[in-house]
Amino acid sequence: MNIEKSEILKALSKVQDPDLKKDLVTLGMIQNLVVEGKKISFKVVLTTPACPLKEVIKNNCIEVLEETFGREIDLDIHMTSNVTSSRTNAPLLPQVKNIIAIASGKGGVGKSTTASNLAVALAKMGAKVGLIDADISGPSIPIMFNVEAEQPSVKQVDGKNIIMPIEQYGVKLMSIGFLTPADSAVVWRGPMASSALKQFIGDVEWGELDYLLIDLPPGTSDIHLTMVQTVPVTGVVIVTTPQKVALGDATKGLTMFRQPQINVPILGVVENMAYFSPEELPENKYYLFGKEGGKRLAERFDVPLLGEIPIVQSIRESGDSGFPAVLKSGITEKAFSALAEAVARQIAIRNAEKNKTEVVQVN
Repeated sequence: MNIEKSEILKALSKVQDPDLKKDLVTLGMIQNLVVEGKKISFKVVLTTPACPLKEVIKNNCIEVLEETFGREIDLDIHMTSNVTSSRTNAPLLPQVKNIIAIASGKGGVGKSTTASNLAVALAKMGAKVGLIDADISGPSIPIMFNVEAEQPSVKQVDGKNIIMPIEQYGVKLMSIGFLTPADSAVVWRGPMASSALKQFIGDVEWGELDYLLIDLPPGTSDIHLTMVQTVPVTGVVIVTTPQKVALGDATKGLTMFRQPQINVPILGVVENMAYFSPEELPENKYYLFGKEGGKRLAERFDVPLLGEIPIVQSIRESGDSGFPAVLKSGITEKAFSALAEAVARQIAIRNAEKNKTEVVQVN
């Protein structure tokens, strides 16, 4: 049997990426196609290593090829990934594919916990990840990653001092907490805090990253404007808890990014502390702060609900010990891993369907 490459590609054009709604051949996902008699080998290059539908896509490829050429063919399909980007010719962070803001509008909803576990979950799945702690007044990332005593080194590049980020659990980290005494308050006016964020973006050697997460402080303030005026942000993840008082502030945070002069895509909403499950009764759910507030917020603004994270003792213990909950097996690992998959999928969809985000000009 003489199999032509064109016939193989014609067959594979029947397999769609479920998220992007186009076939694998049109999307350029079929690469390194080699035919040797009855042996067919190729790569399927997905848009993220966190793709939850990897096996579904592979099985669909096997199905259409066996339907077309018979079951006696020998298939060698290698599933790999190349994270997509909408950033081109960026003067700042040119090797960073996606910049993701984690915002809440309100403090105390577990935004930094969510950002930390999301970063580690993406790194676990094979992505290159960085995390900026942009909460200048209350940096918590050093504690959550157990690197409170670490200090970043500095090297000279072309006569300029470049900061080397701290790396922990496969994530590159930068925080004002690395540069100031742990017990001292950072009492800075807005311009100084904004200047620190600009340094974390422009004067740190981030290298190649698939995702750079920016953990924003509560509110809608100087830091938020500085971020969107400094770099084009791929998208925003909004973190809330279910109760009305948190949803009101999350709404303000979400609508800030939707203002016409800012116009940063909303990737979706995360409902943190969605329910309480006792360790001895993992199937039981108690809705301490109300039910489905995040779902209602997502529906109101027509954005995805990315995940519902339970409130359990192990998450608090993990934050205090500096060993993120997503690294431990159990209910929290599943919740944060599912969140990482959902965020990665929404980034891939955003990059395929929407124009690149421009740096904001705000007077």
